[in-house]
Amino acid sequence: MPTETPTVPVSSPEESPTTGTDSPHVLDVHDVTVAYHRRPVLWDIDVTIDQPALVGIVGPNGAGKSTLIKAILGLVRLASGSVSFFGQPYSSARSRIGYVPQRGSVDWDFPVSVLDVVLMGVFGKLGWFRRPKAADREWAMECLRQVGLADMHTRQIGQLSGGQQQRVFLARALAQRASLYFMDEPMAGVDAATERVIFEQLGQLRQQNKTVIVVHHDLRTVPHYFEEVILLNMRLVAYGRTEEVFTPENLRKTYGGQLGILTDVATSMASKGIRP
Repeated sequence: MPTETPTVPVSSPEESPTTGTDSPHVLDVHDVTVAYHRRPVLWDIDVTIDQPALVGIVGPNGAGKSTLIKAILGLVRLASGSVSFFGQPYSSARSRIGYVPQRGSVDWDFPVSVLDVVLMGVFGKLGWFRRPKAADREWAMECLRQVGLADMHTRQIGQLSGGQQQRVFLARALAQRASLYFMDEPMAGVDAATERVIFEQLGQLRQQNKTVIVVHHDLRTVPHYFEEVILLNMRLVAYGRTEEVFTPENLRKTYGGQLGILTDVATSMASKGIRP
């Protein structure tokens, strides 16, 4: 954690718009600061993703990982900075962006079926006042097939297990046919089979030249899953190719020297052919 946490004034939305200028970048995050009750939880974050990649966001609890995604998507207000997607503000690029929130942030008692949840992913293309057509329903079913849940399409979403619910939200994201996906801890609390399904789908998205940015908590699997990694602890510690920045030295900086599984991480890196 930073030794000093400066206090900053929170600007009004008019003073800190989430906008961008012409840019070929997939994502351009410039000088982003987010503050709660006038105390920053993210400070001067600069990240530019130039081309499609699988990107992991890694850091300790309270590091601001989920807040970073929400700030990028305009779900929390910026104290300063700007964000652009494919050289455009979020309002213009919305249809090209998919989002899978943390499972704990969803009301699973809401009376909606699995298929209806996935169909929500096509509303960005349809508009909210147009009914989905047969082709839209077939596409939603295909997305459910990809995550192995087509036979559960009539169930109420709350009747599924945690891992199955996460798969449904992945299917909803797939239904959007987005170019850039954000996923907030999609592997949290899921079984090994669901984790495999999720990363198989992420790999397929990458093969389609999509960019996927994932908040991830299992450091041992980072070298196996991600091409690039963002190491975060309120400030940006490092960002770049996994083999270059996912090092014990940077992990110590990120976790304040209190990381007890550095040996396991080093072993995982060695199995991937990465020198610590």
